[in-house]
Amino acid sequence: MKLGLLLLATLPIATYAQDSIAVTSNDKYPNTFSSGSANVQPFNNKAKRFNDWSVSVGGGVAFMAHSDLKSITDKKINWGYNTYVSLDKQLTHVVGISLIYQRGETTQKAQLEGAAGIAAGVAEAKTKYNQVALMGDVNFSNIFRRVDNHSTFRWAMHGYAGIGLMNFNTSLHDNNEFRWSTTPARIPLFINQKLDINSVYYQFGVGLKYNVSKLIDIEARTMYIISGDDEFDGGGNAGPADYDVTSKVSKYNMIDKRRSDNAWTVNLGVSFKLGKHTSHLAWHDPLQEAYYRTYVLENQSTDLVVCEKGDLDNDGVCDDWDRQLDTPAGARVDGAGVALDMDLDGVIDLYDKCVTVPGPVENNGCPTTTK
Repeated sequence: MKLGLLLLATLPIATYAQDSIAVTSNDKYPNTFSSGSANVQPFNNKAKRFNDWSVSVGGGVAFMAHSDLKSITDKKINWGYNTYVSLDKQLTHVVGISLIYQRGETTQKAQLEGAAGIAAGVAEAKTKYNQVALMGDVNFSNIFRRVDNHSTFRWAMHGYAGIGLMNFNTSLHDNNEFRWSTTPARIPLFINQKLDINSVYYQFGVGLKYNVSKLIDIEARTMYIISGDDEFDGGGNAGPADYDVTSKVSKYNMIDKRRSDNAWTVNLGVSFKLGKHTSHLAWHDPLQEAYYRTYVLENQSTDLVVCEKGDLDNDGVCDDWDRQLDTPAGARVDGAGVALDMDLDGVIDLYDKCVTVPGPVENNGCPTTTK
């Protein structure tokens, strides 16, 4: 019974509490329980202060780095190429995301050990690839930028990481098993990996951006590509025989113990920032902005002018808001500069002989006596 009465008494209080902290879309100012401390308004495209979309294109060189057949052998570089185009969305001033397409080609070489290497000579392979990935972007400069740094924000270090799918075509030829020959019948080794769930790859890297203008950024970017595939360098079909020392096939996939052939790219690119606003979200640090505005307010000199028009009647009330500019000297006044008349008889207290009792002016503010 007592519990029921307690719940009955609590219900109106809880209902009122729910209603008192509710914020409707019509509230101009939030209460202390709502989020935000400024005007409440919908967050939409009209309310945005910064651009947050861009399109990036770029290109550079590509190398097969950690693999069985490598692009850099005997201090010689076998140059490849890489190109990319991406649609970029900045989510916050620190984090962005990109849908990126890459296309490139690498050239790599290797030689087998022992008699097999002597017979085959230096094998050469080529890899042509197409990649589609979803890539995250972290703006390290916005994370580590000092709040007291008021210099122009034009350089930014970015970190990238992503996952995607790729297809690639490889070819490998040597002077023995994988060569064009009719007697015996032999052809180079060709591999065609289609774009499917078995072609997942990963990539990560860093980039240095420079803010040229409100429309254009330029960037130097380097990425490390983890294929997750031992066929990516063209070394073989990665079947059991390729890892069996007793088999008769050439063991190109056994040159390196890794089961993932990884590549490395170095690119120069341009980002075209889309939108009508003056600046892009990637170049804005809200914490630095808040501290900078505080700094400006703290160091702003404000000239406070009091009684600009003076106090003509010297009653202590400036002429700017004095309603009685000719108050007699010595008279007490109210906040508007009007001489006090406590008994409201028309005689100011300065001349009133009977301050608390009304009387005519002719009798100095005192009542007249009748016989």
